[in-house]
Amino acid sequence: MSRIRHMSRRRSYDQYCATARALDSVGDRWTLLIVRELLAGPRRYTDLHADLPGVSTDVLASRLKDMERDDLALRRKLPPPAAAYVYELTERGRGLLPVLTALAEWGAPALEERRPTDAVRAHWFAVPLLPVLDGLSGPAGSGLGGGTGEGVVEVRLDEGAFHVRLGAGDPVYGDGPAESPDARLVLDADTCRELSGGALTVGDGVRDGRIEVSGDGPLAKVLRGE
Repeated sequence: MSRIRHMSRRRSYDQYCATARALDSVGDRWTLLIVRELLAGPRRYTDLHADLPGVSTDVLASRLKDMERDDLALRRKLPPPAAAYVYELTERGRGLLPVLTALAEWGAPALEERRPTDAVRAHWFAVPLLPVLDGLSGPAGSGLGGGTGEGVVEVRLDEGAFHVRLGAGDPVYGDGPAESPDARLVLDADTCRELSGGALTVGDGVRDGRIEVSGDGPLAKVLRGE
């Protein structure tokens, strides 16, 4: 217990600087990756541990305590029959989405080669893909397909499926298939990486046969370029 208390003690750069203050809260290893997981909605501790390969139970518990202390996340009990405890982001924690999006864009070039030791989860592609799908709106503020900006897009990769919510509030994405998605994209991880990094557009991917789009609604038609 004394070890946990020591690990959870606040550390600070002691600098009157906005960047330093931010790093006081999110600069520790694993913190932003926990935020990435919780952007998908409330998660149980065991689910977080399963989708953060390499983190020890002590470190994960310590980071979650730190995030509660810094008003980034909270722990609550689900109502019966679940009766399980989950962690979820606060409004301040959800405000880190642009930070993660920018980091994903900056780090995308480093994904050109997958290392043999790299773990992968399909939903890890969700955050970098979000701005790409939002960017299909045409003129700024016009909304996807001229006013059809809200919708759920299911993305299927060889590694699994996830879904993203456009213009529909929180959570911004979810792990696994969506129930009745407005559109479905089928592609491989390399194509998804190229989309996220700006090396490929959805339209070019569809025309080249690298992306399959299904669905009959306005959102699917926009993704197909109709």
